[in-house]
Amino acid sequence: MGQQVDKDRYSEAEFTRFGERLTQQLTELRELLARPGFGAGPATIGAELEMFLITPDGRPLPRNHEVRDAADDDRLVPELGRFNLEVNLTPLPIAGRPFSALERELRETMTLVDTATATQGGQAVAIGILPSLSEFDFTHEALSDESRYRAMSRGLRRLRTEPFRVHIEGVEQLELEVEGVILESANTSWQVHLRTAPADFARVYNAAQLAIGPVLAVSGNSPSFLGRRLWEETRIALFEEAADDRDVERLDRRDRRVAFGSKWVSGIEEMFETCVRDYEPIMPMITEVVSPADGEAPELAELRLHQGTVWQWNRPIYDPANGGHLRVEMRALPAGPTPADMAANAAFLLGLTAAMAVEPVEEFPFAAAYRNFYRAAIHGLDASLSWPGRGTEEIPASRLALDLLPAARAGLIRLDVDPDEADRALGIIRDRVMLRRTGAIWQRETLERLGDDPAGRSRMVTRYRELSLTGKPVHTWPI
Repeated sequence: MGQQVDKDRYSEAEFTRFGERLTQQLTELRELLARPGFGAGPATIGAELEMFLITPDGRPLPRNHEVRDAADDDRLVPELGRFNLEVNLTPLPIAGRPFSALERELRETMTLVDTATATQGGQAVAIGILPSLSEFDFTHEALSDESRYRAMSRGLRRLRTEPFRVHIEGVEQLELEVEGVILESANTSWQVHLRTAPADFARVYNAAQLAIGPVLAVSGNSPSFLGRRLWEETRIALFEEAADDRDVERLDRRDRRVAFGSKWVSGIEEMFETCVRDYEPIMPMITEVVSPADGEAPELAELRLHQGTVWQWNRPIYDPANGGHLRVEMRALPAGPTPADMAANAAFLLGLTAAMAVEPVEEFPFAAAYRNFYRAAIHGLDASLSWPGRGTEEIPASRLALDLLPAARAGLIRLDVDPDEADRALGIIRDRVMLRRTGAIWQRETLERLGDDPAGRSRMVTRYRELSLTGKPVHTWPI
């Protein structure tokens, strides 16, 4: 979705031609994957952070283009909603001290966005779902003024003629019906990319599918939406339903466009083929075909654009840069609360993924990994999770996370992360779990003190931002 889209309306002939390009490029991808040496190179990580722009009293501020222009930094990109902005961090080797580097760049870029937002009379904050959002913030005018978002909205409406219905049952219940995809803008995430060799891709991807359950359970930061107490990570349910392009006839034919998946995978070719086979294009932009120079990888622009409109919680990425490579994009973690928390969450996820990538995770029932993911999103630290080697036993996520920290550390060491770097990052996870203070728990307990009404929610956002500016992890925050 980072690719530029040149218009927002397409003909049926363009949809047909785009589908033909996808079929052609699947063949090119298979040939590329068979090329000796393709994708070789050291493991690297990258990350994206989505943020909210807010007014001084904690309400959404629809000024993302103006803020980006004021910041004048290529790392910033407007997101779907006019009150969202995305920061693309610099890729770096995972060996050494990558999480300290991520934390430093997060502090730098978050300060940059905050300073630029001040020119528009506002501030910036990293939080999974902004608690002060109201139904009136999701109008057509809230959509970013960019061709790609207008095209995405029209493309999804082409597939789904009926309204988008959101039904979430948590501590309370939420039911909504909207005409477009603007509700997606309520979600902001912290997305981590891991460069992976083609031969290792399936086992690393499957390991990430297993690892995300316990990691999500200790990372919750989105406990409510529109004044309702819902899941610990309400983003998961909201994004899945707000972008569900299936009409009545498609409900039982495939997963949602935002989904966890339905089985362990056997190779990256299978994943791209499934994406093309099961999901219709929504932005059929045709590009000029340019033959790659010697040593360069093909652009496969249409295939990459299409893959960017199917939002699995763990997603395969093909990137033609630097001779071409593959990445696992891990999309389920929420934005915030602080750079230290996000770096620690990334360390736990990457370390546990590396540890489980050398295990036969496919012997573990996929249905159990699926349950882990959604239970973690709903119940957080109190979720009952299962794990390989523990039979049918289910234990609280808080206990499982503490038990898995040594494995995550071993995984990071296997990736050549400095031991003290691993200990520092995972120590934040340990203390957060032992003190039972995730971002979601802090938000709930603070609202109990301030009052769960519009004024209380705005005050809570203001207090959250003040504490996040200290840089201290959320488990140290006072109520």
